[in-house]
Amino acid sequence: MNITLLPDLATFAAIVEQGSFSAVARSGGVTPSAVSRCVSRLEQEMGCKLLHRTTRKLALTETGRTVYEHALDMLDAARQAMDTGSSLQSIAQGRLTLSVPKAVGRFVIHPLMPEFLTRYPQIDVCLRLEDRYMDLIDDGVDMALRITNAPSPGLYGRALMPVSHIICATREYLRDAGVPEQPQDLRHHSCISLGETPADARWKFASGDKTETVQTRGRYAANHTGVRLDAIRRHLGIGSLPLFTAREALQQGEIVQVLPQWEFISTYSGQLWLLWTRNKHMPARMRAMINYLNEKMPVA
Repeated sequence: MNITLLPDLATFAAIVEQGSFSAVARSGGVTPSAVSRCVSRLEQEMGCKLLHRTTRKLALTETGRTVYEHALDMLDAARQAMDTGSSLQSIAQGRLTLSVPKAVGRFVIHPLMPEFLTRYPQIDVCLRLEDRYMDLIDDGVDMALRITNAPSPGLYGRALMPVSHIICATREYLRDAGVPEQPQDLRHHSCISLGETPADARWKFASGDKTETVQTRGRYAANHTGVRLDAIRRHLGIGSLPLFTAREALQQGEIVQVLPQWEFISTYSGQLWLLWTRNKHMPARMRAMINYLNEKMPVA
């Protein structure tokens, strides 16, 4: 028996109960294609068809009906096992994998981890710093931090802090190059942008009902917020940064915000959400992380 297919068998049972691949995908916080792959793996392993699929509905094959009945028995046994082990859930222990955007991981989450590991000596933490979207099930992730104003309705979540973007420079740079009074003044400055696409140099601002777009130029660009921060500190120009990256340097007076009366519009803005899949029996290690981040997250 290939026990690695047991999660696929549970997904198959959920498809039968909910009547569609998309419904299971929404409730599990995954893509419909990921759900479809679960059924395909089962059918390939068993060498038979389990479902008749049309554009309007799903129907069980004769073999599929028998497999579904056994899947229900398996899920019932699993629930009994969970109930038996529920007392262990009060102990925060085990490995916890978090998917985190690179800049958030480096500047926000990583500095909080030493105290968390001290507070919970039986929990091991694995931070996976990726800016790409990671599927919580397919990529083996327990929890994800994502910057969004519209988290997936198939996931549970908690908003931790707002994420905003600003532009900054050193006083020395502004003394020599001048202080911009309006966004269009940036056309005459050396601007440090993300540099991944031409659009990254088109900076957008808003003030009340007014918006401005500026085509900036500069001799240096970097797709890492820590590098851009260092470049700003070295007086190379005016750079864009998430506020959480710039906060310490701003407080210490190493850099200053430019055009503070204008909001810098960035796709890297919104609410930072901690997200996890729906799980009736949430491990204590996950509850510990949720409560800890809610307690420690800095206020923007």
